[in-house]
Amino acid sequence: MNTFADRIIAFNQQLEFTGALPPGISIMNPFKESGPAMQVSSQFYRKYYSDEHPRHLILGINPGRFGSGMTGVSFTDPKRMINQCQIAFPGAMTHEPSSEYVYAMINAFGGIAEFYQQFYIHSVCPLGFTITGDNGKETNYNYYDTPALQKAVYPFIVENIQKQIDIGFETDVCFCFGTGKNEAFLKKLNDEKQFFKQIVALEHPRYIMQYKAKSKQDYIAKYIREFSKVLL
Repeated sequence: MNTFADRIIAFNQQLEFTGALPPGISIMNPFKESGPAMQVSSQFYRKYYSDEHPRHLILGINPGRFGSGMTGVSFTDPKRMINQCQIAFPGAMTHEPSSEYVYAMINAFGGIAEFYQQFYIHSVCPLGFTITGDNGKETNYNYYDTPALQKAVYPFIVENIQKQIDIGFETDVCFCFGTGKNEAFLKKLNDEKQFFKQIVALEHPRYIMQYKAKSKQDYIAKYIREFSKVLL
């Protein structure tokens, strides 16, 4: 039987950016690099997505170095992969604040199995980017951080949103993590391409953890309130 897990794993395996990036920007593809992301993420999807239950998409920005850049699963850092998902991670232990928030929300929702039976989280741009500063330090970069990068990856984004929809996800509502530039880009793109009937934007987990930590429980309640409207 061809399940969501089979199709998601195949999607991850085919991810490759072949275009030209602006100077100083590097692509981050955990599924093609030497780490355990392909192996670990495949275990994750076979554990939680080996079925045909309808699900809605949640799209973040693009993978970061310490979360899905390590594990291959959006908003899931190695700590959460081990402690929450009960899947071994044979690599460096990294911590991503966004992952901490998302799993607190998932537990409040009712648990990991319940949440992932209803939702699938990935990104507007399914591969990440880094930039190296003058000091030689590598940092995360977002697809919208410069017009040149956004233009360079636009066809790749369009192609892979369609490929993710074709996995079999619902298109009445798509959730967007990020109420600033990510929401603006995705809504404009959706107006052009008509991928989804509605985009519902929620404050990005990183923003909440960095600037609104005292109101974390309020945001979790808001997330659950919005997600509960589309349960299948």
